[in-house]
Amino acid sequence: MTKRAMKRQLREGAFDAGQFEGDAKIRRLPVERAWSPLAHNNNNEDRDQGYVKTIKAKSKGQQELMDAIDAKNLVMALGPAGTGKTYLAIAKAVEALEAGRVGRIVLSRPAVEAGESIGYLPGDAEDKLAPYLRPLYDALSDRLSMKRVRALMAEGAIEIAPVGFMRGRTLNNAFVVIDEAQNCTYGQLKMLLTRLGWHSTMVVTGDPAQSDLLPELSGLGPVAEKFDAIDNIAVVRLKDVDIVRHPLVAEMLGVL
Repeated sequence: MTKRAMKRQLREGAFDAGQFEGDAKIRRLPVERAWSPLAHNNNNEDRDQGYVKTIKAKSKGQQELMDAIDAKNLVMALGPAGTGKTYLAIAKAVEALEAGRVGRIVLSRPAVEAGESIGYLPGDAEDKLAPYLRPLYDALSDRLSMKRVRALMAEGAIEIAPVGFMRGRTLNNAFVVIDEAQNCTYGQLKMLLTRLGWHSTMVVTGDPAQSDLLPELSGLGPVAEKFDAIDNIAVVRLKDVDIVRHPLVAEMLGVL
């Protein structure tokens, strides 16, 4: 029998394993049709990997944040680590992009050194900044497949940039997320907040208690206090009870 005929029989499931009985070293390969990366070999249900999952609030504070993002064009989300500030903001951004309510997502965070200098990192400026932007990539990849994220970034529908690259821009028809805003100075936050354009939503997240700047330099707390008096801006303050990480995180933050 030719090699091509044997492959055809194996493919069609007509291979006779009985001819090899008595030889323990030879056994029939499985011919059942399982999942295949080729689209024509699967049903639509098998190919649905469900990257864009329905998000649900796990606490009262998270529900307040999600409602605020739906209702306001500018939201300040303040709270301790693990309360889902960044994740919910990016999840809402992906939801808006997929629904066609915005044309692009712009994610930004300050490249502030937490006790170490980025000068020792190899590569050019983009390579040195990559570790600071990694948390944003992680949150995006949890909502979309990495293939989809790369495709959207290539199209310009998703942009990730450090704060220093935002000056002079007007962000129209965009969902903007400013992450780790506690590491922005008052002047930087003023610059970022005034980037907001038409048909856009901006969410600013941060924890004033975990700033890598000197306490008097961080502008997140003072800006949030001033925005409390503006009805068209939502200031959501999450608490320890809203932490959704390991229970020890809440206990640690209670004593540290």
